[in-house]
Amino acid sequence: MPEIFVNLKRFDISKKLGGLCSFENPIEWIEDVIDKSVQLGLGEMEGLTLTYLLPEGLIPSASRKLADSPKEKTTGIHIGSQGVHWEDVSPGGNFGAFTTSLPASAAKTLGSTWSIIGHSEERKAKMQIIKAYDSENLEKVSVAINNLVNSEVHCALNAGLNVLLCVGESAEERGEGNFAEQKPRIEAVLKTQIISNLNGVGQIQNNKKIVIGYEPIWAIGPGKTPPGKDYISFVSSYIQKVIEENFDFSTIIVYGGGLKEENANMIGSIESIGGGLVALTRFTGDIGFDVPGLKGIIESYPNPSY
Repeated sequence: MPEIFVNLKRFDISKKLGGLCSFENPIEWIEDVIDKSVQLGLGEMEGLTLTYLLPEGLIPSASRKLADSPKEKTTGIHIGSQGVHWEDVSPGGNFGAFTTSLPASAAKTLGSTWSIIGHSEERKAKMQIIKAYDSENLEKVSVAINNLVNSEVHCALNAGLNVLLCVGESAEERGEGNFAEQKPRIEAVLKTQIISNLNGVGQIQNNKKIVIGYEPIWAIGPGKTPPGKDYISFVSSYIQKVIEENFDFSTIIVYGGGLKEENANMIGSIESIGGGLVALTRFTGDIGFDVPGLKGIIESYPNPSY
């Protein structure tokens, strides 16, 4: 405890061009991130697993930098991809006709050991594409998206990647009313996502880890207010219940959506939460990410060994 995932979104684009990378050269930046992570001891913290989820172009540089660092200082640090395609290459089958897409085998070859799948931004992008063809039946669109996410999970596991599966409700899905009135709607969304997205994975898991990342979509981003302890505790306990009742494996649940140093202790104190999903360490002013800020979040978790 804890499992910490850092989704560095489009940190391969400099601030001058409108991105969040503080360096002109994003490759130098990710190498600096790995260097600082090692120097600050993040790879040696007892019980901590830290995974950087990166744009495809930064994975090889981060993996090489990690491999060149002292092994005893990098034990807990891993590299992952930001999603994989829902199809993959196979001997005698498709040789790689996936222009613009990242097959799981390629993510693995580049140096990933993890992949984040089903992130709210990924689901939104799929929604926009499918709605362009069928804007009348949103229930059918949702089914199609969940089926594609399930295929991506299968491809990742088959390629030997661990999976961080993101689930969560939007403001529209949560609906109006008080928390008691919202609970059945939240449960329905999460149950559908989890059962659909993990369908059939027990047969192919092969000792690879599946972690569930709960991200309330309505709480993501600068200026948004994350839910309180009762809300997160209710949802994470419900996710555990769905997993226990429908699958023959157990999983860790991590929280993403406004996770910061100020609320890390509260979130980490929830029994059904085993870590977090971080994207930013600075939410106002010079918005961005830095390793000392990440260390502050990690050290705020209620773990005496830190």
